[in-house]
Amino acid sequence: MKSKILAALTGLALLTAANVLADGGHTSTKFEGAKANNGTVTHTVKDGKNVLTLSSDFQVPETPDPHWQVVDSKGNTYLLQELKIKGGGLRGDQINKSITLPSYVPDIAKVQIWCAWAEANLGEASFEHPVTIASR
Repeated sequence: MKSKILAALTGLALLTAANVLADGGHTSTKFEGAKANNGTVTHTVKDGKNVLTLSSDFQVPETPDPHWQVVDSKGNTYLLQELKIKGGGLRGDQINKSITLPSYVPDIAKVQIWCAWAEANLGEASFEHPVTIASR
């Protein structure tokens, strides 16, 4: 009995993973917040790595030190890379539009734009269901 349940769950997991890859990933709701209130974020798996990418209509908040931050399904937060890459030379600051998630993040319920300087949530976008991180 246990082997049948395990086989069914494995099949369901593979089917879900195939659907995610065929769909191009998971897209969040629109960012909502005091400073980050447009655009979405998409989760995809590229070369076995979990990647978050901001949509083209996302506008970086004009605040000091904005960062990517993710929240898992248990409410744990993970402060990640800076959104702005300083010192882009003649082109000015560049933007981290995509980041690769570290292996210690178990799943993603929300993505936040976090001001590390003011320690404030500038805006957040959520996924319909927590996104399970693909195995590495």
